[in-house]
This record gives sequence, structure tokens and C-alpha cells, in this order.
Amino acid sequence: MSKRAVVNEMLEARGQVAINPTRKEMIQAAVDNREVIVAANGTLATWTPPESTGRSPKDTLIVKRAASEAKIDWDSPNNIPISEETFEMLFTDAVSTLSEKSELYLTDRVLGADSAYALPVRVVADKALTVLFTDNMFRPVPDDLEKSVFADKEFTLLALPYEKLDRERYQGRLRNLADGKASDLAVVIDLDQRVGVVYGSAYCGSVKKLMFSVMNYMLPDVGILPLHCSANEGPGGHVALLLGLSGTGKTTLSADPERALLGDDEHGWSDQGIANFENGCYAKMINIDADKEPEIYRAIMHKDDYLNHGSIVENAMLYPDGHFDFDDERLTPNSRGSYLLSELSNIKSSSVAGHPQTILFLTADANGVLPPISKLDPAQAMLWFLMGYTSKLAGTETGITEPVTTFSRFFGEPFMPCNPDVYAGMLGERMESYKSEVFLVNTGWSGGPFGEGKRMDIKLTRALVRAAMNGELASVDYVDDPIFHVKIPQSCPGVDAKILNPRDTWHDTGAYDQRAQKLAGEFAAHFEKAYGNKNIASDIAAQCPGR
Repeated sequence: MSKRAVVNEMLEARGQVAINPTRKEMIQAAVDNREVIVAANGTLATWTPPESTGRSPKDTLIVKRAASEAKIDWDSPNNIPISEETFEMLFTDAVSTLSEKSELYLTDRVLGADSAYALPVRVVADKALTVLFTDNMFRPVPDDLEKSVFADKEFTLLALPYEKLDRERYQGRLRNLADGKASDLAVVIDLDQRVGVVYGSAYCGSVKKLMFSVMNYMLPDVGILPLHCSANEGPGGHVALLLGLSGTGKTTLSADPERALLGDDEHGWSDQGIANFENGCYAKMINIDADKEPEIYRAIMHKDDYLNHGSIVENAMLYPDGHFDFDDERLTPNSRGSYLLSELSNIKSSSVAGHPQTILFLTADANGVLPPISKLDPAQAMLWFLMGYTSKLAGTETGITEPVTTFSRFFGEPFMPCNPDVYAGMLGERMESYKSEVFLVNTGWSGGPFGEGKRMDIKLTRALVRAAMNGELASVDYVDDPIFHVKIPQSCPGVDAKILNPRDTWHDTGAYDQRAQKLAGEFAAHFEKAYGNKNIASDIAAQCPGR
């Protein structure tokens, strides 16, 4: 019997299941069940256990089966295998636990705004908040779903966010924690049987990112490139993509009142153009500023009856009077807000558009040595796409408290299960075919490293991003950076030229040179480790800093 059939049999035996409840019914159930508290403005506030304030990469696993084994890059530290036998145990435990719950909730949604490749996903959970989150983040089933290449390949996701696995039962099967006992949470994907289990992780992002990984595995087989990016469209149909890891500014920079937003995080690039996977956004809320990030702030903080609101704030400080303090990091620096795209003032409701003319690679460089913006030629673009450099910021994952130098290929390594040549080759072909211009944007530090310099002001970054998108950087002069092999603009309309070359912003240029060379050495070491035997073209390899 298929996993889907097992789940359906369990649901039928139970009888009482809230199947595709209305949005208001989900909200009311979450409130009645005390899964959330209604804030003063009508937003729903919730909090998770300490181990669930971010993703848990070491507990995120892929079932290793013969059919898919060769397509997955098991050398990637994020593609951690779990045996078929262990997954059968975990799936059985999940179904059994769900069957004993007094209340169950089910939603049928899709990922993908383009009906040609929309993926149906059925989520079964014991918490109303989980299915409300899927209502925020996943898309309604389109009337023409039958035209999708995935119409008969529905994915089933079981979510038990607050349950814990029997650690003795899984000893030797799941990773050991510091006390020597097995982990009691697991986020597992079975790509062959199209089923996933979130067991013990209450972080809403675990559900979202599991399904993103599924799409990233399935889409290349049908000729579509999945990207960890935001996308928007400006006047005349100008489409821009912003690639970057969490915390680099994808959501913030793409929410621009002058450009219609397609989505903030996950898109596919087909022969027809760009399409968002999702129905909403999942933005970081820590230190959010109503003046600097007005679109996101309003989406979360506008006042409405809670039954009409439905935005979710996860792990932020809330005072007894019902007001948030987004500057308080004591719970976690990874507080998040989930809201519908329709809460933003300027969106493209179809969430589909043509091919991108501008691509921005976002990095939050905690070393303070990269330019705030630089231009990349095709070989340089491919190198930076392969490297996916950033400084991992506090809060995005459990255990991260200070920025850490990170190389995450394609600016989304944890969610890209296939072999690297698959994604790299597809992006290279599309950049060549559609002549997309590529820029590297540093949203990190200037004038010194983290702790000494200052974080780039979002208003400055917005000005640089708009200049790139509007073509204002096409006619300026550039100089080559001899260390990082990027092209630094010498001027930008409306921006003080003194900040464009990072070396000029440091009081001690010798310290800059030392820090830059150190980072370049890290680039070279990582390139050799990750791609030394991958037959990367020599013109691309030559662009790696430190080589």
C-alpha cells in the first residue's frame, strides 16, 4: 500500500477531520486551542520551544533509495541520508500518533503559480496553526491543475510539531545529541514515495523549506530551474531576481513599492519565464523598522479583526498589553512573520512574469571587505553562484549566535538536493539565452568587520539595487577588484562614491588588506574542497578569489 493510501485509510477511520477548513475556521481553531495569542492589532503571536527557533539542519534527512540515489549529491553536508527501514518506523509512528489525536486538520494546496508545473501538496497536522501557515504560504489549487506535469504526483506531508520521538527507539538510527542519546526530532523527505514528515520541530519554516527542497528535486527533471530567490517586476515588464540566503535581504529588498512583487523566496525559471512557488512571505522581524521596511511592517502590523488578519508572528517579544517589541532578541534573533502576498501594496497577483533582465546575488559579508555593489561578467557570475558566499547570521539556524563565514552553493545549498552541475548548468544556459545582467550586492558590513564596522544602511542598499535594476549602472566606469575579481562601479546616481570601494571605508587599510586576503584564502580552500574534482571550466575557476 502506498504511503498516501495509508494516510487516507487513517483519515477515513478517524471520521472527524477538518478537511480544507476556511481561513477563519483555521484562525479561530488556533485561538481556541491556545496555539496563539491575539496581539493588539489582530496579528496571531506564537512561540516555540528553544530547539525550534530555527531550522535544524542536522535533523533534516533524505530517505536513501535506489531510484533517486544517483541524482542526489550525498557529498553535500546538507543531504543527510536516512535508511528506508528507519523512515518506515518514523512514518508508522507519525501515522499512529496522528490517529490518536482528538483533532486533525488537512489542507490541499499547491506549490507553483504556473499551472504547467504546480505541485499538489496535502498537509495533515494536529495543530490548526500549522495548516493556517500552509494557507499563508502555499497556493490555492488552480482550476486547471490537470495541465500540470505533476497533476498525478501529489506530495503528502505529515506534521507533528510538538510531539517528540522515542529516543530509545531511535538510538543508533538518528543522530546522537550531547548526552549520547538519539535526537527526538526529525524532518524527513522521501522523494521517491513523495511523502514528508515533520516530527518534533515546531518552527513553521521546517514545513516551508521541506516543500522547497521537494520542488528543487523535481523541477530539473522537467526542464525548470528552481531558485532560492525573490522576484519583482518593474515598469515595462522588467523582471529582477534577488538570490540570497536567509538574512541577506531577499524579502526586504524585493518588497519595493515601485515594483510589483512576485514573491520573496522561492521561484522557478522555465522557458516561459519566472513563477513564484508560494502564496505568502516569511520575513525576519527582528529590528524591523517601519520607515525602512514599510511594506513588511504594514503587512504584519496593520490593525484588523483577528479573523480577517491571519498574519503570524513567531518568537517575538509580546508584552501583556498586546504590543510587540521587535528589538528584543532575548527569545531569538530569528523571530519571523508569515503573511499573505495580498497584504502588500504592490504585487503581481498572478505571481508569474517573463525572463529576468537583472539578477542580484545578495551576500551579508561580516568581514566588511566586499563592495556594496559590484558587477559580474558571465564567468564571475557562475563562480559566485557556485560559491554562494555569505556570513551566516544569528538565529537562522539553532546554535548560531555570531556570524560565520558560509559557502552555500546556489545561495541555497540546504535546499538543493541534486548534483551541483544540474543547477549550475541550467543557470548558465539561461543567463546566456536571455542576456541577464548580474550584480553582487553586499548587505553586510562596511568600514570594518562585524563588531567594528557598521551594517549597510537599508536605504543605501535600496538606492544601489534600484540603480542596477533601472539601468543606471550601465554607463558608469568600473575598476576590477584584484582580490575578489568583481567590477566596482566608480559612481552611482544619488550615492556617495566614497562608500563604493570598501577599502576606502576602513581607517586602517592594512587591516583591510589582511582581512580581504584571509577571506580570499577561505574562498580558494572551499573551491578546492567542493569543486576540485568537478571539472569546473577553467575560465570560471580562474575567477575564484585566492586562486
